[in-house]
Amino acid sequence: MSCDKTLISIVGPTGSGKTDLSIAVAQHYSAPIISTDSRQFYRGIPIGTAQPDAEQLTAVEHHFIASHEITDEFNCGAYEVAALQRLKELFKHHNIVVAVGGSGLYIKALCEGMDEMPEADAELRKELANKLQQHGLEPLVEQLRELDEVTYNTIDRKNPARVLRALEICLTTGLPCSQIRTGERHQRDFNIVKIGVDMPRDILYDRINRRVDIMMQQGLEAEAQSVAHLRHCNSLQTVGYREMFDYFDGKTTREEAVELIKRNSRRYAKRQMTWFRRDEEIAWFHPSKLSAITDYIDSKICTLK
Repeated sequence: MSCDKTLISIVGPTGSGKTDLSIAVAQHYSAPIISTDSRQFYRGIPIGTAQPDAEQLTAVEHHFIASHEITDEFNCGAYEVAALQRLKELFKHHNIVVAVGGSGLYIKALCEGMDEMPEADAELRKELANKLQQHGLEPLVEQLRELDEVTYNTIDRKNPARVLRALEICLTTGLPCSQIRTGERHQRDFNIVKIGVDMPRDILYDRINRRVDIMMQQGLEAEAQSVAHLRHCNSLQTVGYREMFDYFDGKTTREEAVELIKRNSRRYAKRQMTWFRRDEEIAWFHPSKLSAITDYIDSKICTLK
């Protein structure tokens, strides 16, 4: 592939306006968009995952939006392979492609590649799943702490899929998962320009709160009810659905569930920013500064060429 091909990666926390910005940038460069949001891949959950609406999808060509079934296992490794193949096809007709999303591991998979991780045998996976069902997540989290304190301190310990996968690797290899990850960057045959969406925290949190209210008005409760029978799927182990499922089970009231979605969304946004702030290649802008953003991208593209 020619080195004049460029991927513009737009990142930032949930609720920060990435989607609108990505469409504006994509229209400016007549570029298609590829999603790096690990939940927008799935069909049937457009409200809770804040997928682009029909008008936005019509405005710009999108890829990896509602492309998979909720029951599909589409992890970082599978995404890396599929997304690179899709980029190869898109770059045949476009010099620029825009990637947008807030899922740090999937962005890393696309831009840098993921370390090769061993597959756990079926029996071990079944054993861990049974432990989760019988005893809950906490004992498994504690087991991870004993086996790999580094991963324990960095992983989302409320995400069963992440905890189980880390344990699988530890128990399969006999080594801490953190030791197996080399962190070596895979060379890409296209340029990468990274744009971060930034705004004052109080404004971001207010946007998140208002967006949750809008989601409820749009029918998040009914959407969650329609997929509740699939709650065991990794695609639904996320903010918005977990709180709704607890409400359906009588563990909370509807009002409490809504407040928990807001709180957990704000906490998720904070974790996202902590992750992205570590990447010194990201240039940060307020999402309203389109001219400054495109000027920066142009300067980077010229430099890269």
